[in-house]
Amino acid sequence: MVAVAVIFGGRSSEHEISCISAGGILRALDPARYEPMAVGVTKDGRWVLQPMDLDRLVARDGRLPTVQADGPAVELVNDFGAPGLRIEGRGRVGVDVAFPVLHGPWGEDGTVQGALETAGLPYVGSGVAASALCMDKGLMKVMLEQAGLPIGPSLLVTDLQWRTDPDQFLAQAGALGAAVFVKPARAGSSLGISLVDGLDTLGLHAAIEQARQHDPRIVIEAAITPMREVECGVIVDASAPHRPMASVCSEIVVREQHRFYDYAAKYLEDAADLHVPADLPESVAQRVRDLAVQAFQALGCEGLARVDFFLRPDGSVLVNELNTMPGFTPISMFPRMWQASGLGYPALVDHLIADALRRGVRLR
Repeated sequence: MVAVAVIFGGRSSEHEISCISAGGILRALDPARYEPMAVGVTKDGRWVLQPMDLDRLVARDGRLPTVQADGPAVELVNDFGAPGLRIEGRGRVGVDVAFPVLHGPWGEDGTVQGALETAGLPYVGSGVAASALCMDKGLMKVMLEQAGLPIGPSLLVTDLQWRTDPDQFLAQAGALGAAVFVKPARAGSSLGISLVDGLDTLGLHAAIEQARQHDPRIVIEAAITPMREVECGVIVDASAPHRPMASVCSEIVVREQHRFYDYAAKYLEDAADLHVPADLPESVAQRVRDLAVQAFQALGCEGLARVDFFLRPDGSVLVNELNTMPGFTPISMFPRMWQASGLGYPALVDHLIADALRRGVRLR
């Protein structure tokens, strides 16, 4: 039996989505092969053991699940030779591998990965450096551009820069184009994102302040209009462990009531059509798959990633961002793309856990 600690929740604004992702993963673990533990991280950062009542980890009637704060306290055992957890009232429990299905800061950004490295506990996904780079969209774009990959025009605004000279960045944002996306640099699930007129100074200022509620670092991107939003999943080939492989592509088509694929369209409303596989010419689909693998390698990712693209009307492709722990909810695109590629949800979870155990804990 493989003891698996699924870690979820967390301090970020994606807490609830992480809970739903964890519910899917826990359901997929074969009880004949795995001994699962549900480790929730509360919104104030406490680790607590959660009951294996998986019906709690679903969205129901417009309400999203959260971690129960009254469970036994959990902490990592910092013993590199015998990794495990210490659970209040139960003592030390051995763990073979962690599946940190944490989205956003304080989980997907290298912080929890560093703690797991220190404790000697193998884990699913990228290491500290790649997790941190991919979490920060501004730094990620620098690395992608340096690797020669195609990206769109963008602007990073730090907290100090915004507080010191906001007018300068409002002017620079206006130069990006007639329409711009304003987004937190280190958030996901489309939280805090706005699509605004780049020349509307008041609207742009308000969008930046809204994004700053999620992160003091802001990225402003030129909006590609009209555009198509295409995604591709990457995992590591089990037969050639150092070689990434790409899934079929998918496309998100947002209906008229939403200007883009925002949080409500993703999780709360039936507001988008998700096409898996995407209706693309084979040459374009292959270009997307090739770029997905190149981006994965350029940023030093491991385990898994979802790579998001913008497709221009002329057929050219831009890399938008990478997610090192993409949504694993039942409706999330990453598992759906691999399902369409011949790797079903339980098999995908098995694959990722086996990859984590193979890699172990080491410098990345």
